[in-house]
Amino acid sequence: MSSLKLRHSVRAVLLDEEDRVLLCRCLVPGGEVVWITPGGGIEEGETAHAALRRELHEEVGLVFDGPLRHVWHQELVGPGYAEGHDGVINDYFLVRTTAFEPGGALSNSELAAENITAFRWWRTSEIADWRGPELFGPRDMATALNALIAEGVPDQPLLLGL
Repeated sequence: MSSLKLRHSVRAVLLDEEDRVLLCRCLVPGGEVVWITPGGGIEEGETAHAALRRELHEEVGLVFDGPLRHVWHQELVGPGYAEGHDGVINDYFLVRTTAFEPGGALSNSELAAENITAFRWWRTSEIADWRGPELFGPRDMATALNALIAEGVPDQPLLLGL
């Protein structure tokens, strides 16, 4: 029996004072566009919290030293989620912040090399009502966000699907 090689990533559910979430527009292999939360892979020897703080600085320019509260967990197995891996594990942490204009340490060309083409603050209603060709990751993001906003941080991270 072979074991799966999953890439462990951390992602930030960045909510501003109006409960809008900051998402990254990603162009994925095959040409699909998916709006996802900022974040990325945990490097060897790095803690989840250190990785998320690094990713936030690199991608959106947020230096954050407040509490990171684990709210969602997701495991996706299949091709196309992470190059050289059988899938990904995404752990999502809530980060409350005031709205800001994203501008991280990575240049636009470095972001493009990571398939990130834009950033946008979204209201949950905009995500729920979206009928365009672009997707959200996770697909049921609006429901998960509404529950997080209404009910607060869960006792245990909620398990998310695709």
